[in-house]
Amino acid sequence: MQHLPQLAGRPMVTDGGLETDLIFNHGVELEEFAAYPLLWDAAGRALLTDYYDGYASIAARAGAGLLLESPTWRANRDWGARLGHSTTDLDRANADAVDLLRSLRRRYAAELGLQDVVVVGVVGPRGDGYRSAGAPNPAEAAEYHHAQVAAFAEAGVDVVTAYTLTTAGEAIGITQSCREQGLPVAISFTVEVDGRLPDRTTLAETISEVDDREAPDYYLVNCAHPEHVLAGLDADDGSAWRSRLLGLRYNASTRSHAELDDADDLDAGDLETISAGHDRVVGRLTGVTVVGGCCGTDASHVARLWDVDPRVVDRDRLR
Repeated sequence: MQHLPQLAGRPMVTDGGLETDLIFNHGVELEEFAAYPLLWDAAGRALLTDYYDGYASIAARAGAGLLLESPTWRANRDWGARLGHSTTDLDRANADAVDLLRSLRRRYAAELGLQDVVVVGVVGPRGDGYRSAGAPNPAEAAEYHHAQVAAFAEAGVDVVTAYTLTTAGEAIGITQSCREQGLPVAISFTVEVDGRLPDRTTLAETISEVDDREAPDYYLVNCAHPEHVLAGLDADDGSAWRSRLLGLRYNASTRSHAELDDADDLDAGDLETISAGHDRVVGRLTGVTVVGGCCGTDASHVARLWDVDPRVVDRDRLR
């Protein structure tokens, strides 16, 4: 099994809201919110490289490790079909993503001296990450996500992370699929403004259910403002399940998921509010090692979370 420094307490920077950053800050049109087609041309790969360079700079200045997470949140069968992409196309996208990140890891080691750089294969939900379409059967979920997980295994990822999940069933299925491929796996749930998952279960209930069936290596919460994460931590005063939460990727906005779905603008939030909220969250979750952003965030948000000057994310040491 691959070495995962985040499991040993190593602080790890990860990136921000890739898709919203590209759409609102760079004017890139992402059909169906899918970033993986950028891998297929030189301009797209250059844009992705520049994006990851910003977070490598943050990690180097913070003295932390780095998670390089693939732009493949939508690179699964149903979402790919909406874009007219075949299973062969998706296999190529997932492999190309890992190839890009592995090349960046070598470059960051040579040019920034970055150690503990982990290549992550990102899996997204089969459905809408903001809505629960009912509890999927874990076996069906395992079968559905198998192709993407197998592509990651073949390409040589260090770990698979499934983001913005809304039910225990899909989390169990993805974990089972990763175990079949011999891969470490992390599961990240999203929560609403009241700290509950979209299917109305609590983090405590859902993490306990998944751990009882097919435990991943660790958990995260993503696509929620720190205030919303805090509400989820208040839902239960037990400590065992909280020790399993090692990662946080925040939304910039305090808006609900429904409000974000309806919005045609970028709510970049307030850096000080997000940072102060994060401090309160990690006061309740003392094992957190992975910190980054999600929708509405960019390198300035993540820099602030890591106490790196958000106004200056230099790339002077990157050729």
